Amino acid sequence: MIYFGIALIIFLIDQGVKYLVATRMELYEQIPVIGNFFLITSHRNRGAAFGILEGQRWLFIVITIVVVIGIVWYLRKTVKAGQKLLPVALSLVLGGAVGNFLDRAISGEVVDFAQFNFGSYTFPIFNVADSAIVIGVALIILDTLLESRRNKENGNDSIEGKS
Repeated sequence: MIYFGIALIIFLIDQGVKYLVATRMELYEQIPVIGNFFLITSHRNRGAAFGILEGQRWLFIVITIVVVIGIVWYLRKTVKAGQKLLPVALSLVLGGAVGNFLDRAISGEVVDFAQFNFGSYTFPIFNVADSAIVIGVALIILDTLLESRRNKENGNDSIEGKS
């Protein structure tokens, strides 16, 4: 199924870049890409997004296993229903979740590297898996809004047809 292929590609890109950062850079080493705006920074995160719940490795592992099982089940269901956008979104979330899961399961921490600075504000450092999850969730929200709009239009069409 193409959607599991998308998840696999996200996973492989994520793990490949993390491997390069972890093996070729010292911890906290920075490589400027676009001046001080975008830097590749070798960083480790023992928590969830923005470092919250640091040190809760087993909690993350259990939650991720449950979430991955749920995503795989729902992905198969959406494909059978003929949906297009939602399976792509779920594939991105799945690939990202498995990428970060593997890091946590093996080493208890996630390799992060993408650092963006906006003047004096530094956005929390993230990785390819995090990006895929965020984009996937945004697409899920978009799909929900579009589906709601389609349902509303279909409801209006049937009301207009009755009058």
